[in-house]
Amino acid sequence: MTILVTGATGNVGRNVVEQLVNRGADVRALVRDPSKAGFPASVEVIQGDLLDVDSLRSAISGVSTLFLLNGVVADEYTQALIALNVAREAGIERIVYLSVIHSDIYVNVPHFAGKFGVERMIEQMGMNATILRPAYYMDNEITIKDVVTGYGIYPMPIGDKGLAMIDARDVGEVAAIELIRREQSATPLPTNRINLVGPDTLTAASAAAIWTEVLGRPIAYPGDDTAGFEQNLRAFMPSWMAFDMRLMAERFLSDGMLPEVGDVDRLTTLLGRPLRTYRDHVAQIAG
Repeated sequence: MTILVTGATGNVGRNVVEQLVNRGADVRALVRDPSKAGFPASVEVIQGDLLDVDSLRSAISGVSTLFLLNGVVADEYTQALIALNVAREAGIERIVYLSVIHSDIYVNVPHFAGKFGVERMIEQMGMNATILRPAYYMDNEITIKDVVTGYGIYPMPIGDKGLAMIDARDVGEVAAIELIRREQSATPLPTNRINLVGPDTLTAASAAAIWTEVLGRPIAYPGDDTAGFEQNLRAFMPSWMAFDMRLMAERFLSDGMLPEVGDVDRLTTLLGRPLRTYRDHVAQIAG
């Protein structure tokens, strides 16, 4: 049977496709622009959009398991609910949904609140899913590399509560493991949640210290200026998204993004190896 991956050309989605292919799964990828896919020949590419119900129905036809990933866009919530309803209409009983950690705590942050609403739909409609709740992606740090190296500062206002940052490759591998576990089960498995966290909980000071160590020169943390953060983001993203990111950063400062007891051990066991570290990730992107 076939596993459908949405958001397949993004950072996480590509890792999911790669890990599924490596495990011998039959994979179908839903993409807006097939020319950007670049997947192995065994991957069936379907052009479509999560708001185009006809293309979504076509993509889901004949599929046994769904990986649902929605990007942070203005209509993310609507996209997710449409996709789940079309999946339900098609009788899909095996789903892995990419949510976010603390979706039930960061209640004022639009893309967190939307994902929590999707989680509630999955429960209320009696659908069977693994709900993956990743913490902040280490991979986002590539967007600040030039600032760190050029100006000697770590600009992300993450404060001192700590974020258990995770590598997107680890997210993709856990997702693939769960998709195949559900795909291969004789009967649909009950809903479960997995927090996806990295091995270290990083503060702004400890993140700056790691950059200092890797680069061999001092990297400072300028402070928790979320208003300035929003203003900088507006240079390359819509104002609503920059504001969403500011609200998220303010919850970093007030709540952090912390693992629960046993999360790291659970993921290490699931992967059969240690989780990738922030230091290794920084060394990779700084090189």
